[in-house]
Amino acid sequence: MDTIIGYLNNMFAALPKTAQMQGLKQDLLANMEEKYYELKQEGKTENEAVGIVISEFGNIDELIAELDIQVENAESPLPPYPPLPLLAPEDTWGYMAAKKKSGFLVGLGVTLCIGGAALLILLNSLAESGFLRGGIVADAASILSVVILLILVALAVGMFIFSGTMLEKYKYLRNGFDLPYELRTEIQHRSSAYASTYTLSLVMGVCLCVLSPVPVIVWSVFNDSDTAYGVVLLLALIALAVFLFIYYGSIKESFKFLLGEGEFSKEKKEENRVMGSVAAIIWPVAVCIFLISGFVYDRWDMNWVVFPVTGILLGVSNSVYNAGKAK
Repeated sequence: MDTIIGYLNNMFAALPKTAQMQGLKQDLLANMEEKYYELKQEGKTENEAVGIVISEFGNIDELIAELDIQVENAESPLPPYPPLPLLAPEDTWGYMAAKKKSGFLVGLGVTLCIGGAALLILLNSLAESGFLRGGIVADAASILSVVILLILVALAVGMFIFSGTMLEKYKYLRNGFDLPYELRTEIQHRSSAYASTYTLSLVMGVCLCVLSPVPVIVWSVFNDSDTAYGVVLLLALIALAVFLFIYYGSIKESFKFLLGEGEFSKEKKEENRVMGSVAAIIWPVAVCIFLISGFVYDRWDMNWVVFPVTGILLGVSNSVYNAGKAK
């Protein structure tokens, strides 16, 4: 149904924003919506129903001439809101390619940070276990591990910055845009085809996170003094899982952003705006309560409970907002 609404908005974008044209648009939307749900009840697929409704819509100029609607000097003009720009195909595919590369760089950067920590633990464990013999060699291993960690973190930060610059040229999309019908349909097809890949990556990432403690447990059973090697494997599995989440999640996010779905829908954007305003008030109050209870009343033993309670209150506020909005 969103595709039909977008198509109708595009057709009326170049017409005068008058009360008469607005009424015609609403009538057409109601008729197209009724036809759409009739076709869905008949067993038509989403794409079939949308295609039939749009094909029966006809040419907007012919419809205006048939209804004898005057588009000039109309009474009760509405405020002239400028239509959202139509997104060109090259901008669409360019954004998706940039988002994919950005997700890869961010995922790789996070992986390097986690891998650097794992390498630090590994080299220190090898030095402590006597595998690297000699005091000088052991000290050199410790220094080398820190140097390598800093180098990897520096590379990761560079990747984060570069990934942000890749998306900078598409920042104007946040102001809103419309997609041509053919382009929206193509993106929907690609999104549907990508769903299985995203689900597989999500399952693999979750499985890696669940299995990550296994090396630590197994290593502690056979050699309780060298559990650090199990921790290294744990971090390696988590690093791989995080990369899967970030890389494939960024591709999924690009589809949702272009189609205006999920957290990028108008309703969700409004919800995030409201809840962001609430959080901007609640969290500073929670921090003040935490500091006052600690420094003034010396209740450091239990004042940490302020933060989970604040999180619960935000969740309750979100539920109340959604319930009120539904009513």
